Amino acid sequence: MKLTYVALLILVSAVLFAQPRRAYVPGRLIVGERTGADPQSVARALQTNGTITLHRNPQLRHHVLQLPDERIDSTIRSLEETGLFTFVERDGVATVFTVPNDPQFGSQWHLAAIQAASAWNTTVGNSTPIAVIDSGVDLTHPDLASRITAGWNFLNGNSNTQDTMGHGTATAGTIGAATNNLTGVAGVTWSNPIMPLVVVDSTGSAAYSNIASAIQYAADHGARIINISIGGTSPSSAIQSAVNYAWDKGSVVFASAGNGGGSAPYYPAGCTSVVAVSATEPNGTLSAFSNYGTWVDLSAPGDSILTLVYGGGYGYWAGTSFSSPIAAGVGALALAARPSLTASALVSLLEANSDGLGAAGFDPSFGYGQVDAYKAVSAALSTPVNPPPAVTISTPTTGSNVSGTVSVKGAASDALGISSVRLYCDDLLVASGPSASFSFSWSVGSMTGSHTLSVVATDPSGNSGTASVVVSVVAPPPPTPDTVPPTLRITSPANGITVTNGNLAVSAAAQDNVGVKEVCLYIDNVQQYCGLSASYSFNWNIRKAASGTHLITAKAWDAAGNVGTANPVSVTVR
Repeated sequence: MKLTYVALLILVSAVLFAQPRRAYVPGRLIVGERTGADPQSVARALQTNGTITLHRNPQLRHHVLQLPDERIDSTIRSLEETGLFTFVERDGVATVFTVPNDPQFGSQWHLAAIQAASAWNTTVGNSTPIAVIDSGVDLTHPDLASRITAGWNFLNGNSNTQDTMGHGTATAGTIGAATNNLTGVAGVTWSNPIMPLVVVDSTGSAAYSNIASAIQYAADHGARIINISIGGTSPSSAIQSAVNYAWDKGSVVFASAGNGGGSAPYYPAGCTSVVAVSATEPNGTLSAFSNYGTWVDLSAPGDSILTLVYGGGYGYWAGTSFSSPIAAGVGALALAARPSLTASALVSLLEANSDGLGAAGFDPSFGYGQVDAYKAVSAALSTPVNPPPAVTISTPTTGSNVSGTVSVKGAASDALGISSVRLYCDDLLVASGPSASFSFSWSVGSMTGSHTLSVVATDPSGNSGTASVVVSVVAPPPPTPDTVPPTLRITSPANGITVTNGNLAVSAAAQDNVGVKEVCLYIDNVQQYCGLSASYSFNWNIRKAASGTHLITAKAWDAAGNVGTANPVSVTVR
């Protein structure tokens, strides 16, 4: 086995990454288009403000805009005042995580630490791709070439996923280097194809807008596991909405906690529904470089990780960049053992079947503990199998002519109960809720012609059932102009409360003379939730929040684009 050590690469990287990093891409904004916003009004607002649209992501309703940097602040205010966008924010910058390390010859201790060999007696993975959002991969590496499936380059807008600076090759090899092939090293999974999604450039930087698009791409192309070994210091509505999109499709994002040795969250690891992974040492302690805090979910080996080096060799790496793909690989093995696991069920399973390294239960250094492949796979196998839910749509019926706001009603049934029901129009999510007896409002907007409405119901074991109808949308008579904005108030939590840990329910109630179209909830001006039907609520993971006072705000839109705001509520986290 030929070992090419990476001391020079890591040393150069350490010098490079020690330089000050810009927090935002100069002259660039991301805006989230409000559901049902008139396309011509949106285009007019963007043109009036002198912006150039670099990219539009229709699934996430994001526009990435370019404009002179000196007009950023005034343009943010102007676009927010139009009521056409649920958020307007600067495009942040994330960077790769690496730290210096003295290379040494040795075995892959991390695979023994997570009991990978014992897990492999049951499963070595399956054909579901794992997305690696990073700098690409070495497409000719003898221990990786056979494991690669098609991906995308978000820097150049093409299918060339060749590595830009080596980091992605190392993280991809940690997850899934070709195994049992008499060559080099082993990966955590043997069978899952690696889907490289290139967002990191040759300097080690990645734009938040590209990260968000890559998350959406991965979820739309069948990746149930998404690894992101990069991070930035600023929270982002764009990344959070992409994470929510992937979560709703059953995908789980694993992300590096960061290598600053502090408690401040990095993003996307600090986002809700992202598995933030800290790094551990061979002796079971927290790595000195690893970030920590109440926002960390799990830990995994992260020092002296023997993996691939760009150019065909092997070497030792260190950093949470490698603990995250190890945890992601364990998640892939658990899903291979029980593919019906939902995103929520998978995360809960990993947390409940980890190895406690610190205080009993959860602690800020290791989260719920160090991942354990054998325990996770064993627990996945013991999860009961249940038939999928039965779903019926009572109204509208196939062939109906509809216009305006359509009521979609029906019921779902399952022996284990129903955990969620989602309404789609032509594969785009319209509304969701937890009730087995559902009643959704669908506003057709400017649509005409034939469209397919689908209701997907999911039970607690992750099984899903679907019912669909095809309707014809006809143009309604011209409506009477609506100029009255919705009224909105935050119903939970109470203003001025102090909280210390756990989940805090955040909810709002809205009314309108015609009908509420969409409600969005924000914490410190960062969009955390948008809903199309009552109840408007989400659980705020206090472990992900910094100590101090936080401001909860809310906005509501009606179909005419009128926007109402709620009186803010302050919450102190200790």
